[in-house]
Amino acid sequence: MKLTILGPGCWGLTLAWLLNNNFSEICVWGRKEDISDELRTYKRTSKPLSVQLDNKVDVTDDLKSAINGADVILLVVATSGIRPVCKQLKEAGLKNTQILVNLSKGLELPSLKRMSEVIKDELPESKLVILSGPTLAKEILNGCPTAASVACDDIIAAQFVQKHLSVPSKFRLYTNTDVIGVELGGSLKNVIAIASGFADAMKLGDNCRGSLLTRGMAEIVRISIALGARPSTLYGLSGMGDLIATCSSPFSRNFTVGSMLGQGKKIDDILNELGSVAEGVKTSKALCELAAKLNIDVPLSSAIYEAVYTDITPQEILDKLMNRKLKQEDEYNLK
Repeated sequence: MKLTILGPGCWGLTLAWLLNNNFSEICVWGRKEDISDELRTYKRTSKPLSVQLDNKVDVTDDLKSAINGADVILLVVATSGIRPVCKQLKEAGLKNTQILVNLSKGLELPSLKRMSEVIKDELPESKLVILSGPTLAKEILNGCPTAASVACDDIIAAQFVQKHLSVPSKFRLYTNTDVIGVELGGSLKNVIAIASGFADAMKLGDNCRGSLLTRGMAEIVRISIALGARPSTLYGLSGMGDLIATCSSPFSRNFTVGSMLGQGKKIDDILNELGSVAEGVKTSKALCELAAKLNIDVPLSSAIYEAVYTDITPQEILDKLMNRKLKQEDEYNLK
């Protein structure tokens, strides 16, 4: 069997390493400018993470040859690149029998669409599965185990991906048919991860972190249920599981962005220093726009949007959140 991975970033290369023994052929595709000479020639990279790929792994910028004969194709590109890459896949001759697995977590701007909706816009006949969960690449490369969800309306397709992408003792996958919940849990938690890093930099303590994660989860649940997700999914791996991991780890890019914001740094400087995509930055804007359309209160996410896009200070953000009108703690509190 052949596996093709679209995207030579941290997560894409980690998957090529992790799934090495699951497939007889593995190909990593990226744009010419995204593939270093070191990666192309020696199957090795040192930045932004250290990984050595097996010699059988092919690295190419030729999309047509990359997907030719592939049984499973993993989409591991930034959310802003999903639509253009899907257009390229169509031109390259993607077949309906090939299973496409999306691992990108975010919402498209300005459409506010989930990634599965974007993919189906461009590839309406594709067999699409969503994979999401607590998957910090550096921990996986260090040999730490984790679990994630694979979601598809077609349970047979989800089970196929579960079988072929699970790795004994390292990567455990669970099937799910709630595509909306799995996608939104993985996408919206990035905004709360920024908030967690923000609070950590301000040394607000563990009580604050516990409160923040709880109220952040309430916002994720409110938005997701209004859009058709099942509550149980949001308390699973792609929701609560991913939230806990990214809100407490320095390996999380979104946590790191929040930490820098909490130190008073400006977002442009932060992104330049980071040198990689932090999906929560754009997702904070998308989430607030969704909330406004749905008439749903998301004070924590709104505060992060302000922290990212305005000159408000960290202390002003904290005061604004803590001094809001007192409320009752309802189960979903959809308004």
